[in-house]
Amino acid sequence: MRAHVGDQLIVESPTTGATKRDGEIVGLHHDDGTPPYDVRWSDTEQVTLVFPGPDAHIHPIAHGPEEPREAAGQRVSAAARRGDRSLSEAVIMALVQDATTAPSMHNAQPWRFQYHRRRRVFHLRADLRGALPHSDPELRALHIGCGAALMNLRVAVAHEGWEADTRVLPDPRDPMLLASVTLTRPLGDEADPAALYPAVRTRHTSRYPFAETEVPGAVRAALVDAAHREHVALAFASGWHLQSVLELAQEAEARNLTDAGAAADLARFTRSADDTRPATEGVPESAFGPRRRIGKAPVRDFAGGKPVPGRPTADFESVPNLALLSTSQDRPVDWLRTGQAVERVLLRATLDGLAASFVTQALEWRDLRWPLRDPMSGMAYVQMVLRLGYGPSGTRTPRRPVDDVLDLEP
Repeated sequence: MRAHVGDQLIVESPTTGATKRDGEIVGLHHDDGTPPYDVRWSDTEQVTLVFPGPDAHIHPIAHGPEEPREAAGQRVSAAARRGDRSLSEAVIMALVQDATTAPSMHNAQPWRFQYHRRRRVFHLRADLRGALPHSDPELRALHIGCGAALMNLRVAVAHEGWEADTRVLPDPRDPMLLASVTLTRPLGDEADPAALYPAVRTRHTSRYPFAETEVPGAVRAALVDAAHREHVALAFASGWHLQSVLELAQEAEARNLTDAGAAADLARFTRSADDTRPATEGVPESAFGPRRRIGKAPVRDFAGGKPVPGRPTADFESVPNLALLSTSQDRPVDWLRTGQAVERVLLRATLDGLAASFVTQALEWRDLRWPLRDPMSGMAYVQMVLRLGYGPSGTRTPRRPVDDVLDLEP
């Protein structure tokens, strides 16, 4: 027995031969179409895992654009086979789990997803549980984090075999609805951005020292192109501009150590080894990285200047590779674009063997953010600063369970 997603599974009565039950196959577990299947039953709309018995058979449904390609002798991808009429609950949850591997400031995870089955549309909403009232009063960082999750969702949907229509801020009356992703039709293996998928779950923020090695020109060009695809500019700081960015980050770090509001945000989203709170968000002690002994790399100290037993010290790079992402305006739509660009850049960097961390300290202070720009380059609003280099890939940080961030709608 072999089936495609969208085919009908019919279970007949063993005595009369009449149809006893039928349902749509919404998920495959083997690329060759053999059982078991995820089936949405027509009488209950529930999806269950089914191992068909001798009283069941498949009623094939035409699969549109796949058939001519096979007739022409072309290979049809497993992803395209999966990407037909509907998604099983297991696939929906896996897509959202991929989305939530995105980075966010202090790993606050400021997102929530809804999936509407009949319309085949994901909604991405802001989750104010992940807001940082002192460090991010305008919710700029919240939008950037959600934009990164949106990018991951786009990558995962493409990997699953779907072409999608993505709209940011689709309803002006609902500012917390940040984006919609509507699944439209199947697409092939090589479609952008599916090629980035291998990096989705291997990308981690690294707060470790990097080698004193310059990022090669070809890799820099690829990262510039990745940001440009999301309508965001990326430039590497050098010379006097690099020195200025380092000094601004140092000033911001010093302010954060004495600012009660910044300390409160940090305390809320950091986890010591003996912390009894659920480990579903924030930065655990195991991901703090070593304390800087020497070097100029602007790595945030998540310990807030406090001693951590057993935490090592290390020498960081003296000339770090810093990439600044900027936009021509400074609106929520620009912040969402930046988030998508940041994650696309990070996924591309991961595939190219680079590690990365965030340099957001100066971005959290209004009077320090504007001087980050390089006026000679035409740079306008700096939205993010990334530290890139060759070194350890970083430590995995916790994520909220999918059922805590996903609502399934009819």
